[in-house]
Amino acid sequence: MKNSIVRLSEISIRNFKNVKKGQLYFGNHRKKYRSSILGLYGQNGSGKTALIDALQLLKYTLCGKAVPAEMADYINVDAEYANLIYTFDIQAILGKYKVFYELNIRKEEDAAEQNLDMADTDEVPSKIVIFDEVLTYSFEGADEKVRKGPFIDTHTENVFVPVSKYECLIGKDKGIGLDLLVAKKMAAGSSRSFIFSRDLLNAARKQRAEKKSDAEYMRHLILLESLIFYGNYELFVINTTNTGMISMNALPLAFKYEEQNGSTVGQMMLSLESPTVIPKEAVEIVKKVICDMNIVLEQLVPGLTIGLKESGIETLKNGKEGTRVQLMSHKNNKEIPLKYESEGIKKIISILQLLIVIYNQPSITVAIDELDSGVFEYLLGEILRIISEKGKGQLIFTSHNLRPLETLDRGFIAFTTTNPSKRYMRMSNIKDNNNLRDFYFRDIVLGEQSEEVYEPTNNSEIALAFREAGEISGS
Repeated sequence: MKNSIVRLSEISIRNFKNVKKGQLYFGNHRKKYRSSILGLYGQNGSGKTALIDALQLLKYTLCGKAVPAEMADYINVDAEYANLIYTFDIQAILGKYKVFYELNIRKEEDAAEQNLDMADTDEVPSKIVIFDEVLTYSFEGADEKVRKGPFIDTHTENVFVPVSKYECLIGKDKGIGLDLLVAKKMAAGSSRSFIFSRDLLNAARKQRAEKKSDAEYMRHLILLESLIFYGNYELFVINTTNTGMISMNALPLAFKYEEQNGSTVGQMMLSLESPTVIPKEAVEIVKKVICDMNIVLEQLVPGLTIGLKESGIETLKNGKEGTRVQLMSHKNNKEIPLKYESEGIKKIISILQLLIVIYNQPSITVAIDELDSGVFEYLLGEILRIISEKGKGQLIFTSHNLRPLETLDRGFIAFTTTNPSKRYMRMSNIKDNNNLRDFYFRDIVLGEQSEEVYEPTNNSEIALAFREAGEISGS
C-alpha cells in the first residue's frame, strides 16, 4: 500500500553461503533515531556480502520475480537447503503490524533447461525452488489487538493454511482454489514466491467489493499489498556483481508519477555507460529528479553537475514511444558523457538519488555492498553522519573503510565473526568515550569479545609465500 510505512527490522540466516547461522537486528535502541542504518564490517569472506545477497533474495520474492539460477549455489555446501526469516514493522492505515516472513530454498536440477547435448557434458542445469513459505504477524489497531499467529503457511497440499485465514482472504470458490493450486505449483517450478505472486494477490482482491467492511479481510489484504508495494518500489539492493538487482554502472531513480492509465511508476534505471530508452512521458520527471540531485552533488563534488541529453525517438517493447537519453557530466564549462568520469564520481552518482530518498522518506530501504568502494573516506563518513542524524529511511551497507566507525553512533555498527554458526555480532563493553575504530583494532589483536572477529595472519608466512610464488613464476 502506498500509505504504509514498512521497515525491515531483523533478519535470520541459516545455511546461506558461508553463514551457517547468523542473526542481525537493524534498529538502534541507544537513541531515538528516525533513520535506521546498519554498517557491517569484517574480514574478507566472513559473511558481509551474504547479507546483501539475502536482501537481494527478499527483493526477488516480494516482487514475484524468478530467483536467478546462480543463486542455487548460495546454499551452504554442507546443507540441503537454506532458511531465511525476515522481520518487518509496518505502520498502515488500520494500525501497526509485526510481520515475519520465512522461506526455504533448495537446489534442483532444471529439466526445462536440459537438451540433447547434455550427454556431452557433466554440467547439469540447476534452479532454486522456494518452499514452505510462511507469513506470520501480530497486529495492534485502535480497537483491536491480534496475537502473533500464522497468516499464510504453504507447507500443505492445499493452497495454504490455516483454513480460516484462507476462507477469509480468498473465499470458498472451488474454481479459484483449483487455479491457485496450479499457480502454487507453477511458482515452485519457476523459482518464484507463491505468497507474493500476482495470482494470490488478484484472488484476494476479488473479495474486496463484498468484504470491504470486513476488518479481518482488510487487515490481511493491506498486509499483502504493503509488502508487495515495498518490494517493488521501496526496497533497493545494489550489488557489486552482475547478479544484483541494480549494478554499479546504473543510476537508480526512485520517484512516483501517474501514467494516463493511472498506474504508478516508482523505479527506473539509467545506464551510466550508454544511452537508455525511457518512456517519453517520463523524460521531464527524470530531468526534475536529476535537477534535485545536482543540488546535493554540487556540495559533494564542487563544480560538478549532471544532465540528460536527448537523442531521438525509439519504440519501446510495449509499442509506446520512448526517448533515447544519455547522462552527461558538466564540469569546467565542458560537457562529456558521464561514462568518462572517474569510477569514484560514478559511484557517488549511482547511489546519490537513493541517499536523497533515504534522507527524506521513512518507508525506503537501500542495501549497498561495498559502499566505500571508490569514495573518499572523509566524504563517506560525513554523508553517513548526516543521514544517521537527520534522515528518515533505512540504509544497510557493507564496507572495508573504517572511517564510519568514528562518525556513526556505535548502535549503527555490526561486525562479522570467524564463527560460521554465529556470523554477526555487536561489540559489547564499549563506553561512550571509546573510539569504535580503535576498539575494533584492539579486539583484532586481543580478542576480548565473545566471538573472534578476525582470523590472525602471520606476516613471516605471508612474506615467505610471496617469495616462493615468485620463484615458481620465475620472477
